[in-house]
Amino acid sequence: MAWLPWRRKATSGRAPARVTRDSGGSRYIEVGGRRHLADAPYVLPHDDQEINRLDFQHYMLRYALRGNFAAPVGSPASILDVGSGTGRWALEMAAYFPDTNVVTTDIVTPQAEANASGAMPEQRPENYTFVPGNVLNGLSFADGSFDFVHMRLLIFAIPEAAWPKVVGELVRVTRPGGWIELVETGPQQSGGPAMDMIVQWITEASTRRGVNPLIGSRVADFLAGAGVANVSKRDIALPVGEYGGRIGKMAETDIFGVMNGVKPLVTAQGIASDEAYTAALNQARADINHYRCTLPFYVAFGQRP
Repeated sequence: MAWLPWRRKATSGRAPARVTRDSGGSRYIEVGGRRHLADAPYVLPHDDQEINRLDFQHYMLRYALRGNFAAPVGSPASILDVGSGTGRWALEMAAYFPDTNVVTTDIVTPQAEANASGAMPEQRPENYTFVPGNVLNGLSFADGSFDFVHMRLLIFAIPEAAWPKVVGELVRVTRPGGWIELVETGPQQSGGPAMDMIVQWITEASTRRGVNPLIGSRVADFLAGAGVANVSKRDIALPVGEYGGRIGKMAETDIFGVMNGVKPLVTAQGIASDEAYTAALNQARADINHYRCTLPFYVAFGQRP
């Protein structure tokens, strides 16, 4: 059953949605020039544009957070990354910890694995492994398999009701004394009326699929609720726009990439017209420096008892 409630017939001159499969068998629905996973609640598209944005977002976060992780993990023997994305985080961790077994899992094969010729310039380290899987169905690893378990930016992929179960799975596969780290985001703040309207539209489109993009700030609560000890939380607000310098320009590129990516979902559901969404995007871009928009990120980590 497809999660995306696309209109099956063209309306107002819009081309009908088209269902395709990739080489791994994953089904996609293409509409509005963007490709979305058909059998997952994930709100954002999965295409070359989004892959480029995810890599860009990775570099932005690494710059803003001054590294790829916050937990005091020491020298872990094994690391699990849940939600591979492009595979960039896991590849960098494998290079940073050359004696560590780094495993990454996702429902879609990362580009580094999908292209035999290698979509990324670096060679895949021998200590890096991709294992296909869907955390919503449980992780295929034994209890206590990893010293460090990491999950980042799946706010648009995990239904609100599934968060306790998902975090429980992360804890289950972490060894006693090992670390679990979550990194999430939330809607941009102080962006002005047009930005607020887009956030409202995206929130409505997401909640129709069971996803709540407003709960990123609760990551520490999810860890504590799963019995994790020594939970620490770090809240970060990145400036968005030229007023924020280099990081502000990076954050601006990132959030407008997200808002453009979700546009077909919003318009196909009839939440806003294409014209209204485009006008709001243009106004929001003009407003962000005036209102001094910010983009929040929430980092939480703790230990399995």
